[in-house]
Amino acid sequence: MLAGTQHNLEKLENLFKQLGFRVRYEKGNFKTGACVLQNSKVVVVNRFLDVAAKIGALTELLTELPLDPASSNLEEKQKQLLLTIRQIKLEL
Repeated sequence: MLAGTQHNLEKLENLFKQLGFRVRYEKGNFKTGACVLQNSKVVVVNRFLDVAAKIGALTELLTELPLDPASSNLEEKQKQLLLTIRQIKLEL
């Protein structure tokens, strides 16, 4: 799992950006911590979560979205990050 640091949060935000998503931090009562709005590639994360919870919500969302790292235009480091996150989910 990724450590709950600001640096790792920024890495995830950049990954979402490269995948074509916009990450927004809004206040609200979210059960899972993050959601994707239909018909637009926007990820909304509860701004009141701590850094570790934000990272957890974003990584959980990455495991659930139908993304293909091989067909995307990600840099090699970002592909490896995405594959690592998905591998962790498979191991659990």
